[in-house]
Amino acid sequence: MATGITIYGCEQDEAALFREMAPRCGVTPTITASPVSEANAGLARGNRCVSVGHRFRVTDSSLLALSRVGVRYISTRSVGFDHIDVAHAESLGITVGNVAYSPDSVADFTVMSMLMVVRDVRSVLRRADLHDYRLNATRGRELRDLTIGVIGTGRIGVAVLDRLRGFGCGVLAHDSRPCNSADYVPLDELLRVSDIVTLHVPLNPGTRHLLDRDRIAQMKPGAVVVNTGRGPLIDTKALIEALDSGRLGGAALDVLEGEEGIFYTDCRAREVGSDLARLQRMPNVLITPHTAYYTDHSLSDTVENTLINCLSFENGGTQ
Repeated sequence: MATGITIYGCEQDEAALFREMAPRCGVTPTITASPVSEANAGLARGNRCVSVGHRFRVTDSSLLALSRVGVRYISTRSVGFDHIDVAHAESLGITVGNVAYSPDSVADFTVMSMLMVVRDVRSVLRRADLHDYRLNATRGRELRDLTIGVIGTGRIGVAVLDRLRGFGCGVLAHDSRPCNSADYVPLDELLRVSDIVTLHVPLNPGTRHLLDRDRIAQMKPGAVVVNTGRGPLIDTKALIEALDSGRLGGAALDVLEGEEGIFYTDCRAREVGSDLARLQRMPNVLITPHTAYYTDHSLSDTVENTLINCLSFENGGTQ
């Protein structure tokens, strides 16, 4: 007998993969593009497992509605859990799991972002689009001449470290649980000496505003910040102040505080948040819409591991 899984917030490319992979796993998918809510929780009736995306917060009322129709497992199609109150879900008898996908997707994008900022590629491309082919007034920098600080050495952080070694740059790392893959230093030392600081820690109460006003003030003058983790790891207003004053030399931000409802939507006919608009006016800031993870390999991993998670729960779960 096939296992049923309800998949919420499913984009067309994900849906195609679920329809292709699910039958091979003995799974019958119920797919909707709408994020989970009280109104559509009934789509999960009869299925103990559901899948949600990271783009929309799963509200407590939605969790309650899911529990009432018999859901006992949520697999989020992301590494992070910051869009779900896991403790509240558990209090309702719902287990929450995440998925692993290719760390290479985000690691590649992270190194690309570093190169784009230190070579001022955004300005180069904008000028070339206008047929202005003169050299920039400011020369770029080579990674081999820089020290790069990697904060967080989970699967993605380690993949970034692996790539950086090929550039011959100095590399430092900081993590609460060091491994043997890097030269670990205290956070204040990393901030003080790094020309580029890149963030790869999960978002939780202990890491929210990890780079706040005080820590940004500790950073090396002219340093660059790269964030492909979660937006609230950085105090955005403090970052803007440091960029405005010239204290920092630039930023590459694939994630941003308040991105919900803006990233992944067409905003050409509407205003975006004031912080985002201000950052995008800065020539030394690169903004991308939470797209570092988005490759064919990682999407395939995400769908496959979502199905595996749910089947594992059904085969071993007792709730």
